[in-house]
Amino acid sequence: MSVAEEALNNKTGRISAAKTAPILNRILDFLSSVKFGVVLLVILVLFSLVGMLIIQQNVNGFDAYYASLTPAEKLVYGSLRLFDIYHSWYFEFLLLVLSLNIVLASIDHFPSAWSFISRPKLDASRKWLLGQKQSSIIEMHGENDRTVVENVSQVFKRHGFKTHVTEKKGKLFVFGESGRWNRLGAYIVHIALLTLFIGHFCSLQFGFDADIRMMPGQTTNEIQLIEFNLDQQERYAVGLPFTITCTDIQQKLIDPKGSIEIINTLDWRTQIRIDDPEYGAVVADVSLNKPFEYRGYRFFQASAITLGSARNMTLELTPQNDGGSLTINLARNGSTTLPDGTKVDYEAFFPDFTFNSEGKPDTRSAAYNNPAVVLNVTTPSSEKSRVYAFAGNVSDKIPVGAPKAGYKWRLKEFEKSPLAHVLSIKYDPFNAAFVAWYIGGFGLIGALCFVFFVSHRRIWALIDKKAENHFEVVMGGNTNRNEQGFEDKFKNLIQNLATNERQ
Repeated sequence: MSVAEEALNNKTGRISAAKTAPILNRILDFLSSVKFGVVLLVILVLFSLVGMLIIQQNVNGFDAYYASLTPAEKLVYGSLRLFDIYHSWYFEFLLLVLSLNIVLASIDHFPSAWSFISRPKLDASRKWLLGQKQSSIIEMHGENDRTVVENVSQVFKRHGFKTHVTEKKGKLFVFGESGRWNRLGAYIVHIALLTLFIGHFCSLQFGFDADIRMMPGQTTNEIQLIEFNLDQQERYAVGLPFTITCTDIQQKLIDPKGSIEIINTLDWRTQIRIDDPEYGAVVADVSLNKPFEYRGYRFFQASAITLGSARNMTLELTPQNDGGSLTINLARNGSTTLPDGTKVDYEAFFPDFTFNSEGKPDTRSAAYNNPAVVLNVTTPSSEKSRVYAFAGNVSDKIPVGAPKAGYKWRLKEFEKSPLAHVLSIKYDPFNAAFVAWYIGGFGLIGALCFVFFVSHRRIWALIDKKAENHFEVVMGGNTNRNEQGFEDKFKNLIQNLATNERQ
């Protein structure tokens, strides 16, 4: 029988065996195939891309985006659940099948990869060595075969190979390898991917996201969760196991004299105090690049209510009788006492002061067009009055500008601040998101670098005695990637052996 006929018969036999294999085995073979896994991964990436291009319904601005769509787009996107693709049944099913593929593929291929580490090939025939992509024959001289083995081993080591010397059928072999753990790099990638998938799934199933508006002095033990149904949003309160009190908010501006819009903002800072019946009180600062984590709750700075307010104010008081002006500092929600015993309490700040139709203080706009602070003043004789301090000059002849409690009041300076900050609270009881994105994400990056920038290089030398003090060294080697780099190293190694021989 010819070689061609034998190969054809073997191929036909394998095809017949595959067709007659149990259906369960064929299903498992399909689910564990690398090609199937690559296709699933590509589809997952495409779905994730769709989730980035189409605004999801739990993202700020979804209402305006949804209103801008045509009725046909709303129907199609809504029917396919593209507005909430990461929570759709097919996205979660895809994660499940892809995870199953990774597990089955790992089980199927791991034994062969592990054999490179547990049972390395220490010897090889002359024909096999010469059949490698990189091979060569060197004539060497030495007192005995052990001397030649020592010379070859030293050259291997200088080129970064870990060496093993074995003897088989009266012939000596020198085996060198480097980067053998790279054979397991694919399985480290698999573990990182599974960590990402499992963390994402657990975070979706057991955690939630919520927003909470924080104003200085506000205390709450509830958060508002939002349940989306396309253009309808249903909010419901969820109790917290602790109480949150906002003690201060601050907006660091690029230009302190400019607006408090996002384009003029360096950072938002929210100071909160958590009173926990079980663990006591905790004070924390939450800023853009400094989230805070407590008992599985992660607090992020989300946005701000950009209605103008003030964090700290400087007031200039001019006595009605003779005497120099007096300058005092007052914090938002704070109070101070004048030298004569008059107590000044903060009540409210209005960026564009006016009186509404009911005669109550109000603001015409969110901008600082006519800033004013409203104060409650109590004299030493317990006489109380409401005082309006304006940043601009106001005539004494109108009621809001007339002196009160013995002083003419003016808002000299103030630190701009928004009315409130919005904190995003993400609840993740198992820290699944942390494990997924930090351990799984960075692990995946490191594993991919290890896979693509490290290679498993193997090289063999068969020492065959031809005559007294004369030996033939048959060299062969291979690598699992970066063939060009290994070829250069192999040629350099052969040159070093030849140089040693001439010396």
